[in-house]
Parts: sequence; structure tokens; C-alpha cells
Amino acid sequence: MKEFEFTTFLTSNIDIGEDELQKLSHTCRSVSLKKGDFLLREGETCKHAFFVEKGMVREYSIDAKGREHLLLFAAEGWFLTNAESVYFDLPSDYFIQAMEDARVLLIEQTSINRLSEQHPSFASFNTRLLHSRILHLQTRVTQLLSASAEERYLAFVKAWPYLPLRVPQAQIASYLGITPESLSRVRKELAEKNYRPPK
Repeated sequence: MKEFEFTTFLTSNIDIGEDELQKLSHTCRSVSLKKGDFLLREGETCKHAFFVEKGMVREYSIDAKGREHLLLFAAEGWFLTNAESVYFDLPSDYFIQAMEDARVLLIEQTSINRLSEQHPSFASFNTRLLHSRILHLQTRVTQLLSASAEERYLAFVKAWPYLPLRVPQAQIASYLGITPESLSRVRKELAEKNYRPPK
């Protein structure tokens, strides 16, 4: 399992000095999670952004019938947060849970706000992250409304070719908005067509 240091991520994306990196690191908290541990539970108010340095986490909700609905996966080098909870100070509708043993950096929203005020490059970068999340969610909504199960699966594998090797099939099905049986059928039909996933 690879690792992705937060400082490496920042210096490769924005112009930030060593002093500012040190100040930021003092406001962050690194947590080690076992598979199944939670960073956030439904009903809690999210106060942090999360950066995955090692392992993988997922964000999902549970409906009134007890069914899980998976919103996203986040592996090494990914940011995530429950935006509605952070920005509007609302109880979260989602859980954020480790899918593997993981190490995650907790970054206080106040630190992100301060960096955005002091460093235009960070503000621009933070805006790009937010826009990327919006684009990701809009694409998912469009796929769920109009794409076939096969089209959803092919788009998923193209975007994240490594995830099918790390994520249980039932959770991939939940992410795609189809049943595990439908996903099995799609994979079987693709295999019969000699489909080879991208590497």
C-alpha cells in the first residue's frame, strides 16, 4: 500500500514556504484508523477536511430501510469532507469510514480559511478542489439518471482502474446505484466480449 504525504501534496500543487508548512502541520492532527473505524458518523457536525495519506475511506448514507448508499471513495492523496456539514454547521447525513487500515490527516476548517486569506495560490487551489467535487457529483447524477449499468461501470473503471482490486463488489454496486447481481451480470457480459480493463 503506497503512502502520500500531505506536505508533498501541498508543495506539488501550490507555492508555499517551509515556515507556512510548519505552521499548518501544527494545526493538523494525524489519526491511524483500523478497517471499520469512523471519522464521522451521521448526526455529528463535521469540523475538518480529511486528507488520506494511507489506505482508503468511504462516505455513505443509510436510508430508512437500512440500505447503504455510497457517495464516494477516497484513497491515498485524496481530500474529502462533508461539505454541507462544514460550511453550514449542520449535522451530517453521512458516515465517513475506513475501508482499510488507514492514516488520515484532520485539517481544521479554520486553518483552511486562514491559508486561503493569506495565500491566493492556496485559495485558488481550494476553489479548484471544490469545483472538482461539484463536477464529480454532477457527473454521477447524470450517470445515475441516464446511463446504463454497463456504461456506469465502464466509466468507473476508466476513472479509477485500481479501485476494483481494492473495493468489494457490493460496495462498487452501491456506488454505481445498481444491485450486486446487476454488477455481476455486467462483468460477465464484458468478459464475454473480451473486455480488458485499463491499467
